[in-house]
Amino acid sequence: MFEIKEIKPDITYEIRHKILRPNQDIADCIYKTDLEAGGFHLGAFYDGELVSVVSFCIENNSKFLSEKQYRLRAMATLPEFRKLGAGRKIVNYGEDMIKSMDYDILWCNARATAQGYYEKLGFEPYGDIFDYPPIGLHILMYKRLR
Repeated sequence: MFEIKEIKPDITYEIRHKILRPNQDIADCIYKTDLEAGGFHLGAFYDGELVSVVSFCIENNSKFLSEKQYRLRAMATLPEFRKLGAGRKIVNYGEDMIKSMDYDILWCNARATAQGYYEKLGFEPYGDIFDYPPIGLHILMYKRLR
């Protein structure tokens, strides 16, 4: 149903803006990690239309002892394509890529409202909910890859 492709970061900005930061400038959807070495971006396409995006970057979180960590960022799916598996498919695809590179941990700062979604993908919460201005409440989530 969905075709997963590696995409350039600028292709993610429109969906990031629409879903994750609609009350901010589109420039706020451009992250310094987008072009860093080791980073990659995936898109789920339905009949040629980009409907879901996710980005991954090499970034260590001091909460975890492993030095082999990737961070998941900016996961977003258009509302009309939610609950159809697009997000799960691109996250799993990225996770498989990261596992093949021998990384230990995949982590993200998830919106508190998405905690259950990430738990269904096998992530575990770490610590307490925190405020991430101006976006709102988040929780650190992680997944051991081996």
